[in-house]
Amino acid sequence: MSVASSSYLTGLIGAGIGPSLSPALHEREADRHGLRLIYRTLDINALGITPEGVGDLVRAARTLGFDGLNITHPCKQLVIEHLDELSPGAEALGAVNTVVFRGGRSIGHNTDVTGFAQSFTRGLPGVPTGKVVQLGAGGAGAAVAHALLDLGTDELILADIDRDRASALAQSLNKHFGPGRARAATPSELTARIAAADGLVHATPTGMADHPGLPLPAGLLRPDLWVAEVVYRPLDTELVRLARATGCPTLDGGAMAVFQAADAFRLFTGLEPHPERMLEDLADLVGAPIPQP
Repeated sequence: MSVASSSYLTGLIGAGIGPSLSPALHEREADRHGLRLIYRTLDINALGITPEGVGDLVRAARTLGFDGLNITHPCKQLVIEHLDELSPGAEALGAVNTVVFRGGRSIGHNTDVTGFAQSFTRGLPGVPTGKVVQLGAGGAGAAVAHALLDLGTDELILADIDRDRASALAQSLNKHFGPGRARAATPSELTARIAAADGLVHATPTGMADHPGLPLPAGLLRPDLWVAEVVYRPLDTELVRLARATGCPTLDGGAMAVFQAADAFRLFTGLEPHPERMLEDLADLVGAPIPQP
């Protein structure tokens, strides 16, 4: 992709996104390339818009000359019907977190898969992935599930407050990766499933600034269970703090946020990002050490 401009207008659509670090991450990276990039947050809560109104925001952004958008909870799946085209990865996932406007068309991509995969291999190298329980089967959950199975997870157990959504994702994953690789769990099965699992991945909004709390009973954690978090604001969610105190190997959501942002920056501008520098930006913005491999 060639660079067509020295300035860009981009943004983020989602709910409760006031604390997002995406504007700073993208704008700081643009500065390193000598670009002028403006990144706006379009919070549907603040605007009084329902998640189903995401299409109106996408159309308005295109009309106003935006070059691209990031999409987050709860709009990653709802936005699809309002786009002209999907990348193969986004189509396979059924979820979009990045929209690029090119030639009058809106093209949906998903950088959450690569973002999580890079974060996981960097932050939890060598952990066993035979059996993994994942909480959440929405847009972020679909991306994380694909990444886990790409990374070699043998059996992925999906639990979601919406059992039908978990079942639908499991069915889609099995079509793509092969029978038996994924299955939905009922709430009554969760205790036994986690007890037999190598790791736990959390991919729901619980733990975000607007959704505080734990996504599961604290007693289900144990020291030999690794725990990976997708939420990154705050970086130390209640789950991450509890898992760390329990002795679990842990992965917070910070590096995933950086790597997916780096991949989105590439899509927006056509330029190669500097993810290690972006990790330094994250550490500076949250006042925490740089996530180490």
